[in-house]
Amino acid sequence: MATLVDGFGRTFPYLRLSLTEACNYRCSYCLPNGYQADGRPGFLTLEEVRRLVRGFAAVGMRKIRLTGGEPSLRKDLASIIAAVSAQPGVQKIALTTNGCLLPRHVRLWREAGLTALNVSLDSLQSARFAAITGHDRFDEVMEGIEIAQTLGFDAVKLNAVLLRGLNDDELPAWMDFLRGRDVSLRFIELMRTGDNQAYFERHHYRAEALEQQLVDAGWTLRPRAADAGPAREYAHPDFRGRIGIIAPYSKDFCAGCNRLRVTARGDLRLCLFGDFGIPLRALLQSDDDHDALVARIATQLGLKAAGHGLHQGNTGITPHLASIGG
Repeated sequence: MATLVDGFGRTFPYLRLSLTEACNYRCSYCLPNGYQADGRPGFLTLEEVRRLVRGFAAVGMRKIRLTGGEPSLRKDLASIIAAVSAQPGVQKIALTTNGCLLPRHVRLWREAGLTALNVSLDSLQSARFAAITGHDRFDEVMEGIEIAQTLGFDAVKLNAVLLRGLNDDELPAWMDFLRGRDVSLRFIELMRTGDNQAYFERHHYRAEALEQQLVDAGWTLRPRAADAGPAREYAHPDFRGRIGIIAPYSKDFCAGCNRLRVTARGDLRLCLFGDFGIPLRALLQSDDDHDALVARIATQLGLKAAGHGLHQGNTGITPHLASIGG
């Protein structure tokens, strides 16, 4: 099987595919005013997703993560999962969700072929959770996480965005939570996007500071799998759970980049904070365009930069993370 390699020797077995820009939350760090439809063309259809994933599988993509917005708002999500799982070469299918629909649908998604699950959980305190997300859905999310842990997923992970003054004091509570639970928690450093500068300046907390707290408490860094996400994952012999740190402002963060992104409208993004998108949708209308799609994907890697421009305040064309799936 072919493998995508860029000009810096990085390989790309991992695709993050957004299914929608819509979200039913109003997270303070992403869509504080809620999702606003803009009248542009609709999101990729089931058939377009199938053709897209077939093309990426042909160039060595083994892991597909379905994201949003909030992907569970797609009524055909189970069908999409089944279509992705049927593509030769795809070994892992993950989903990132805010979790509010997990109790109703997670069993169906698992049966359709989902192998891993990431759930956003920015606080273990229900009042804080509601304040950050704009919705009082803490109990449903926790119920869904408990159900997911019984379904034999390869991994159940929780995502918490680090927010200075809002949830940066919860590490002890998270450690208690992880002591007896076989889940992996990801602390994600708040990233500046096109529309959150004031919020970023008020609530940005350096993930490396939290990482040092883990090291001081006896947590040790685990080896990173080839198709893993960007987290540096830590383990401790006294805890069943693990803690990962996603620190985009840390030195050499982009050196291990192994993933590409496609937006909900079919644009290939070589970087989360890149300055351009490469349209693929025109090549998703017929199975006959498969070879042309593969060629377009393969020839674009030469345009991938060594790293993002966040340190210089360059957020590219990403207005907020719901627009591309983070």
